[in-house]
Amino acid sequence: MLDRRTFLISAAAAIATGCSGNTTAKLPPKPSLTKPVSTDYVQMYAARPQERFPVPAVDISKIDPKFYRQVVDYNSSAQPGSIVVETHERFLYLAMGDGKAMRYGVGIGRDGFAWGGRARIARKKAWPTWTPPTDMIKRQPKLAKYKNGMDPGLDNPLGARALYIFEGNKDTLYRIHGTSETWSIGKAASSGCVRMLQQDVIDLYNRVPEGTPITVYQV
Repeated sequence: MLDRRTFLISAAAAIATGCSGNTTAKLPPKPSLTKPVSTDYVQMYAARPQERFPVPAVDISKIDPKFYRQVVDYNSSAQPGSIVVETHERFLYLAMGDGKAMRYGVGIGRDGFAWGGRARIARKKAWPTWTPPTDMIKRQPKLAKYKNGMDPGLDNPLGARALYIFEGNKDTLYRIHGTSETWSIGKAASSGCVRMLQQDVIDLYNRVPEGTPITVYQV
């Protein structure tokens, strides 16, 4: 897969009608449009009250099932243990070897803020502080109050976990991180970073060590 697609190396960095009649006959109930969700997924995305800041359960009925965390077939040259983000698919893959990968649904950067390339996870942080970049503060002056950092918590844009992406020794300023904005999964909504459901980023955080290679493909 690495040989069949080119990628960028630089950072440029939601939404019924009813009717009535005079008949007394009862209409048959409308079929449900929502398929029942597997209890495995309900448990996977259950609340995490043991966290430093208790994480609420995800209402996964509002998320396309293809974006649920799952093991999938994966035909790739990526080394086991490495991370691949396919931005056009809105998926993050953790290569497992033997033609398999753990796949997570993600939200990715809006056009004009996207980053792509080969890098590494230089460090990881549980419940990180968020400091907006200088360019972001220029675009959104109201963020200046966080120039020295925003305290951890569910309202913090980095969420429950953050994985920091570096090219060599240079911080790209892009992260894989948690989000409470579940609607953003599967969409291009962030300022360049890779967003994951809180439960998913916690799972990924526990699976990968610092130094893990990462490739982010752009189309």
